[in-house]
Amino acid sequence: MLESGDLRKGTKIEIDGEPYVIVQFEFVKPGKGQALYKCKLKNMITGAQFDRTYRSGEKFTPADLEEVTMEYLYFDGENYCFMNNSNYEQEMLSAAQVGDAKTLLKDNTVCNVLMFQGRAIGLTLPNFVELRITKAEPWAKGDTASGSTKPATLETGHVVQVPPFVNEGELVRVDTRTGLYVERVKG
Repeated sequence: MLESGDLRKGTKIEIDGEPYVIVQFEFVKPGKGQALYKCKLKNMITGAQFDRTYRSGEKFTPADLEEVTMEYLYFDGENYCFMNNSNYEQEMLSAAQVGDAKTLLKDNTVCNVLMFQGRAIGLTLPNFVELRITKAEPWAKGDTASGSTKPATLETGHVVQVPPFVNEGELVRVDTRTGLYVERVKG
């Protein structure tokens, strides 16, 4: 059990059978009375947010969360299918649960899927993914008016700014936390 004094930003707790994460946290000690813990909570399944204030001494149940290594298999038009690497069971995540990660997700990418009470609720990509450029304008020598980068479309449809020497068909490394180009991959 957690007490209100254990609450911090990023703490995951269970309220009414659903997992919540604290996205903002403030400790308030008025001149008189009990200490207060003002929290902004986000539902980890629906994404709904709300503010709640707790008094010192209140107790909370930590959310029963587990990260499982899974491999992305396919998109069926509505849901994304992932396979557990250890027992070969498949889990489906909706487009909303995958979120912005879908622009950097390609077949056979190994990810961490967040599980709550045995069901998949979220996804964490590896920090870096390697994707092939499917469309990039050729660089005209001496063309510095547009700056030192050019847009390139990756195999997943994601568009990144790349240096002018990077060409169509090349493999590049992208940081999944920022969505930005990191380097060209030899090979």
